[in-house]
Amino acid sequence: MIECAGMQMEPSSMIHRGFERLLRYDTINGTEYVKTLHSYIRNGLSIVEMCKELFLIRRRLEMDIILKQMIEIVKQCGQLILNADRTTMAIDAKEGPANFVTEYDKKVQQQLETELKQIVPDARFIGEEENTNTASNKGKYFIVDPIDGTTNFIKDYHMSCISVALLEDGEVKIGIIYNPYLNEMFWAVKGEGAYCNDRRIHVSEQPLSNGLVLFGASPYNKELHKKSFELAYEFFSQALDMRRSGSAALDLCSIAAGRAELYFELRLSPWDYAAGSLLVQEAGGIVTTIDGEALCFDRPCSVLAKNR
Repeated sequence: MIECAGMQMEPSSMIHRGFERLLRYDTINGTEYVKTLHSYIRNGLSIVEMCKELFLIRRRLEMDIILKQMIEIVKQCGQLILNADRTTMAIDAKEGPANFVTEYDKKVQQQLETELKQIVPDARFIGEEENTNTASNKGKYFIVDPIDGTTNFIKDYHMSCISVALLEDGEVKIGIIYNPYLNEMFWAVKGEGAYCNDRRIHVSEQPLSNGLVLFGASPYNKELHKKSFELAYEFFSQALDMRRSGSAALDLCSIAAGRAELYFELRLSPWDYAAGSLLVQEAGGIVTTIDGEALCFDRPCSVLAKNR
């Protein structure tokens, strides 16, 4: 008997069950994984090593399936944004200046919650609109911004997106950000790189002196306005130029895709940066708070993302 993933199993039974599961997944997208496992056998891996590989391969296949389902759900929700009727759209004010929610924020979030919970039933849901949950370092959570860049959406400015992250035990495992106006689907799985649609993306290799600075002005927090622009000027003086899009999630995608070299904002909520932080990291970049600390997902914090 040996132990694998907390279970006591006979080696022969373990290998048999492992291949049975892999071949079941293989009908979906597991061909390369099965080939890889065959190569391990030819190279004489021990039973314990085989057990570990089986567990890792099975986990990776499960994540790939979840990712594909999440992408499809997010893309469908993008149609709600593209087909929005602005002539009758209800808009409500939230706490803080220039902080709005539309009926489409609520519709997108409701659809995301319903469908994402069907994929991962044991995950809790944290969304920007009417949120009552807080993430912890234990368990699974979807962290969602149904429309990041709501003011842009209201103004028909076409710089808004849907942001969805899947956290497990305090780590972002999957991050998806979709810009329906450009049909750009940014996605990343922890440890597997970052992508825009089917193209692998990487952060820029340019120094800041030859780069662009992106920033958010923390519009909901008046006490941070002056400091935000002072810091923006400090970075601007070191760079080619700067931009402000009005969407933190899309700015993080721009860093991940090598379109800009630095982004900062002095106060954001987890749904603004959860998915984007994984994209930047998987694209080879660095994401921390302004003070260089690790991001937290149970409360707001500052964000600094850069290529180096």
